[in-house]
Amino acid sequence: MRRVTLITTGGTMEKEYDERTGTLVNRRSVLDQMLGNLRLEDARVTAMTLLNKDSLDLTDSDRQLILHAARSALDAPLVPGETAQGVVIVHGTDTLALTGELLASELGSLSGPVVLTGAMRPYELARSDAVQNLTEAIFATGVLEPGVYAVTHGRALRFPGVVKDTFRGTFTREPASD
Repeated sequence: MRRVTLITTGGTMEKEYDERTGTLVNRRSVLDQMLGNLRLEDARVTAMTLLNKDSLDLTDSDRQLILHAARSALDAPLVPGETAQGVVIVHGTDTLALTGELLASELGSLSGPVVLTGAMRPYELARSDAVQNLTEAIFATGVLEPGVYAVTHGRALRFPGVVKDTFRGTFTREPASD
């Protein structure tokens, strides 16, 4: 059984529509609901809510909390019957690349992949990419080499050099500089 630690920080994936204000807000995690609808044969997913914020509201201190949580998850001892572990971090897409760059530079040698994912549309809205991206991220922890990645929309991009492409609504590689 492969162990996957799922750390949520909030972001668009977990936003809900507030009928009183007409806005999308982070109130509580919806990951348990999402995970309950997935069939995960060879993965034991343990979810933890670290933060519940829009990524534009994340501070440097919040990013240090994410770094510490990822490091702690990777360092946790395996129990009998468990194999390689991975970490999935649910994060808002606006600053996902900033957090990914920090993790890639600070985590050093890794025992498994650290995967950041998010959604362009909240889980509760029609045509959301939330379930697809969460499923791909969990799957990616079992097939990627140790490193820090952004996994969305059928692609796994390794940090450093991952950026959000707001025009296309996904992530891409930073253009090579001459």
